[in-house]
Amino acid sequence: MKIMIASDIHGSALYCREMLEALKREQADRLLLLGDILYHGPRNDLPEEYAPKKVISMLNDVKQKIYCVRGNCDTEVDQMVLEFPIMADYCLLPAGNRMVYATHGHRYHLDALPPLQPGDILLHGHTHIPDWEEFGEGNIYLNPGSVSIPKEGSCHSYMVLEDATFLWKSLDGKIYHTLAL
Repeated sequence: MKIMIASDIHGSALYCREMLEALKREQADRLLLLGDILYHGPRNDLPEEYAPKKVISMLNDVKQKIYCVRGNCDTEVDQMVLEFPIMADYCLLPAGNRMVYATHGHRYHLDALPPLQPGDILLHGHTHIPDWEEFGEGNIYLNPGSVSIPKEGSCHSYMVLEDATFLWKSLDGKIYHTLAL
């Protein structure tokens, strides 16, 4: 199964559209969204082409492909307009012989770990900065960066998980990092 992983759309219709074009290009079976879908949040400037109603429509059109976890900017009112579940704090998925704990990153992160076993992977967005690093007892922390508001010089990005390999890609599909488990 091929899973595309993206985070932090923050209501940008422009970057949501580009993300969905990447989803088609990737021919991914599922799209895992790591939260912060519609609202830009008080610490972020408005993203380019901020239009949450357009984002709602675009995502609802592909709702059958979406898994999602709740970000710190996602609320019950967002769930009322989105036709796929967004209120889970985390989800678990296998990657090779490891377990991936996927969350947004505001509650569980490297300084406040969820219940991980040695070798598990912590995957979250929230920081808007792509990252990959080892920690603990063979654990790995991964972050796809942000679809719409990249920070610290990073690009608009997402990840792909297929056959126990993670690929970090810019929205135009160019690979800039690979991690094979």
